[in-house]
Amino acid sequence: MTLPDATRFYIDGKWVEPEPGATLAPVVNPATGGEVCKIALGTKADVEKAVMAARAAFPAFARTSVAERRELLAAINAKLIERNDEIAKAISVAMGAPMGLAIHAQAPSGPQHFEQILTEIDNYKFEEDMGTTRIRHEPIGVCALITPWNWPMNQIATKVAPAIAAGCTMVLKPSELAPLDAVILAEIIDEIGLPKGVFNLVHGDGPGVGSSLVSHQEVDMVSFTGSTRAGIAISEAAAKTVKRVSLELGGKSAMIVMPSADIKTAIATSVREVMVNSGQSCNARTRILVPKDRYAEAAAVAAEAAKGLTVGKPEDKVNLGPVANRNQYEKVVSLIRKGAAEGATLLAGGPDKPAGLEDGFFVVPTVFGDVTPDMTVAREEIFGPVACLMTYDTLDQAVDIANDSEYGLSGGVWAASREEAAEVAARLRTGMVHINGAGLDSAAPFGGYKMSGNGREWGKYGLEDYLELKSVYGANG
Repeated sequence: MTLPDATRFYIDGKWVEPEPGATLAPVVNPATGGEVCKIALGTKADVEKAVMAARAAFPAFARTSVAERRELLAAINAKLIERNDEIAKAISVAMGAPMGLAIHAQAPSGPQHFEQILTEIDNYKFEEDMGTTRIRHEPIGVCALITPWNWPMNQIATKVAPAIAAGCTMVLKPSELAPLDAVILAEIIDEIGLPKGVFNLVHGDGPGVGSSLVSHQEVDMVSFTGSTRAGIAISEAAAKTVKRVSLELGGKSAMIVMPSADIKTAIATSVREVMVNSGQSCNARTRILVPKDRYAEAAAVAAEAAKGLTVGKPEDKVNLGPVANRNQYEKVVSLIRKGAAEGATLLAGGPDKPAGLEDGFFVVPTVFGDVTPDMTVAREEIFGPVACLMTYDTLDQAVDIANDSEYGLSGGVWAASREEAAEVAARLRTGMVHINGAGLDSAAPFGGYKMSGNGREWGKYGLEDYLELKSVYGANG
């Protein structure tokens, strides 16, 4: 397949060349370490063009009916489904997801969120009466959407779909490391005829494009997914113009395996879940807490589960591909080494590349045992295929350990009954909790407490992030 062209931008309804000053950078295949194509890194001038196109388009698009916006969303969704395998290949070659994961999870996450938003706007009350006052939910305005490389289409869809549904206009800056699926989305948007200026795409890095976007006077909202460090910097830059900022940031989530749980099922499932997407999911439950008297059994199951996973080239039938880029690979390997140096027991994996995969950024599924709460691997987000097995004496202690983190994105509880697990889930200071391996729900809010961010994505709550509230007094009765 011919890869999408990431050397152009999509601004004001047409493909354009970057403004003078833009540079070209390589998009690297993490499975080989080799360049697959080029990407243009834009400048402040490109951001200016895109933001002003979005600003000019906003008044008319904000007045469109829900039915009109629904028709546009449905048209985009149909094309995303049609081009699923092409999108999967674009994601896989840029960030390393195995083709099975890319075809069946990464690429379909786009339609998943577009379809959910279609359901939400069929039922959402954009106007409602409260006594003699009419409450209006109105589009917030021009939105800067900044997305990461780990689940690229997922994060793009969770922002673009609700922004369109709300009647907002936008500028998307995808990750410069995995930009190709965003180009395909722009091609789809161009093909289905979204009004010009509603959606704009500018490639670039944080300093060159991201900082200009978040500080721009004409941007009303920033939605960012990425590191906590970058989220803090974005919040500081956006504060000068008092714009809304929605952040989905890092995590160091805990899975509490209660004494009543089936240890074998709970541990094996938890380890496999950590390793999905080579561990590059912000909501991974990487701290697995088990009763101290069940540690030996849990350690054996965890090691077996990790060793049973295959690592290889994305085009092969494997469980894990490489981590997405060189910087991430070096960070993960460094933290694995630090874990061993600080006294954690290596139950599976380690810092060495698998045999025959020396050219790419491959990490073997790794499990540490005897991890204590003060260790670096128990406190820092590794963002790689690394799980930490920890112990507790009492359930109160388990909850304290789980909550002893600057993050609060996700969590999990395994127990003999849902009711027992739900009681513990209520005590966790996190935005999401999975009971007995339950999966995500695209209708439910996705987001976290504390340093894991603010605002929510997905479903009705994601839509509301793109809406302002207006009280019209005396409009009713």
